Amino acid sequence: MTIYTIGFTKKSASKFFDLLQHSGAKRVVDVRLNNVSQLAGFAKRDDLKYFLEKICGMEYVHQPLLAPTQDMLDEYKKNGGDWATYEARFVDLMEKRRIEREIPREEVIDGCLLCSEDKPHHCHRRIVAEYFQRHWGELDISHLS
Repeated sequence: MTIYTIGFTKKSASKFFDLLQHSGAKRVVDVRLNNVSQLAGFAKRDDLKYFLEKICGMEYVHQPLLAPTQDMLDEYKKNGGDWATYEARFVDLMEKRRIEREIPREEVIDGCLLCSEDKPHHCHRRIVAEYFQRHWGELDISHLS
C-alpha cells in the first residue's frame, strides 16, 4: 500500500502529468486549503479535475480536512514562522480532526496527495502522509518529483 505525494510548483504540465501517469497512483487527493487560485495555473481545481481524467484516467478528490488552517499558513508563510512550530501545530490539528478515522483509507491509499510546494521537505503533504503511516501501519510513501 502506497501513498504518493506531488507538488505542482516548478513543474511544467507535461512533467507533472507524466509523473502522475507513471506513478501507479489511482487518484489525486488535493490537500490544499485554496485550490481555485489563478496562481495555480493548470492545477486549479476544475482544470485539474478535467486534465487528470482526460490525460491520466485518474479521479480527483479535494480533502480540506488534510489542509492547515489559514491562520497556520499565514503565520508560517507570511510572517516568517518557524517550520518546526508549524509542523507541530499541524500534527496537533490532524489529531484534533481525527483524520485517521474521518478520512476513508480507500481515498488515500494508492492516491497522490497534492499541494503546491515543489519539494516535500517543508510541505504539509509529507506531514499528512507520515501521519497516516504512523496511524494505519505499513504504508510506503513515494514523493514524486
